[in-house]
Amino acid sequence: MKKYFITIFFICITSFIFLACADVKITHSWKADTPQANKFNKIMVVGLFTNKDRGLREQMENHLQGDLQELGFNAVSSMKLYGPTSFEQMNENALLSKIEVDGVDALLTIVLLDRKKEKHYVPGRVYFSPFYSYHHRFGPYWGVMYERIYSPGYYQTQTKYFWESNIYDLKTKQLVYSVQTESFDPDEASALAHRYGKVIINDMKQKNVLQ
Repeated sequence: MKKYFITIFFICITSFIFLACADVKITHSWKADTPQANKFNKIMVVGLFTNKDRGLREQMENHLQGDLQELGFNAVSSMKLYGPTSFEQMNENALLSKIEVDGVDALLTIVLLDRKKEKHYVPGRVYFSPFYSYHHRFGPYWGVMYERIYSPGYYQTQTKYFWESNIYDLKTKQLVYSVQTESFDPDEASALAHRYGKVIINDMKQKNVLQ
């Protein structure tokens, strides 16, 4: 019996870890057909968000910058370098001139493409538990079964987010990598930014995008 409970415990822990990492899912990714990985001296992370999402933009930029730095890349956040409104009302040539002066030779963009609300039905408390934990006495059996059967279900509304990130080589002005993802409501912005960064960086490593 002890061995059984240990097995159940590890199954629960594994399921929890899987669900925590599954909040951000890649739906499509692409890498330019180049003979070797791209080598950049300075990568700037740029979030293209509305002003009302400025806090989320800051979190996303910071986490992606940190994830790249952990791998040894020289990465900077556009908000830290230029502030939140520096690129507003600026055309492409002016933007490129501004960042190339600071030695930036690659851009990693983060764009919130869309968000949609979805309604899901969450059923009542229907779950499996070992019968010997409550079955031998009527009181515990009644309590468990009553709660399981009569706990009502409910509708839950979640927001699904659709993201896109691209890497542009500023020397050639060409796209070298693109990835689209989707995610549901984060518990907090920093949690979403952390998970997004890890998923994106892992995909880049697998595709040998950066040298």
